[in-house]
Amino acid sequence: MYTEDDLLPLSALQHLIFCERQCALIHIEQAWAENLFTAEGRIMHERVHEEGSESRGDIRIKRGAPLRSLRLGLIGKADVIEFHRQADGSWQPFPVEYKRGKPKKDDSDRVQLCAQALCLEEMLKVFVPDGALFYGKTRRRLDFALDGTLRKLTEETAMRLHELIDSGRTPKPVYAKKCDSCSLVGVCLPKTIGKRGSVQRYLLGAMREP
Repeated sequence: MYTEDDLLPLSALQHLIFCERQCALIHIEQAWAENLFTAEGRIMHERVHEEGSESRGDIRIKRGAPLRSLRLGLIGKADVIEFHRQADGSWQPFPVEYKRGKPKKDDSDRVQLCAQALCLEEMLKVFVPDGALFYGKTRRRLDFALDGTLRKLTEETAMRLHELIDSGRTPKPVYAKKCDSCSLVGVCLPKTIGKRGSVQRYLLGAMREP
């Protein structure tokens, strides 16, 4: 179990899966830069949170709800939590996370959604089997079963996040195509720094040759 002082932003899970260096730049070095993609995402989340709570028959909707898990050491805020009335009169929480773009090839969005569900389970003492991701670009909502495989990956990612932050070390850059869409590319300089490292390794190798 973690303490209140140990809690890390739930959103950092997505940063870690996307790129360990990006995660370290943001959460260790406190570096941040905004581009069109991050600005659109920020505006979408702000609008969702400002809409407030409402009821629709057997569904109650809570926006911008705080989340916390001492077991995983995470803290954050849910975009939307739907509470669905069950046959026995109880209310089943169903987290919905909003994303500005389209579904990603990696697991970052699903892990973030699952982490929200795990926080809700710890806070409300209920089981949360499902959740959904809404994508602004496709205007589609995709429901996901939060199965054992995803839960295990989410718990492992939370552990990796704490290990990275506790180490206080920022990984060296390795350029990939996804770097071009990162808002921190101008801070990270993956092509420049990575190329410099390659040149240094070449020179050191050449000096060792007889």
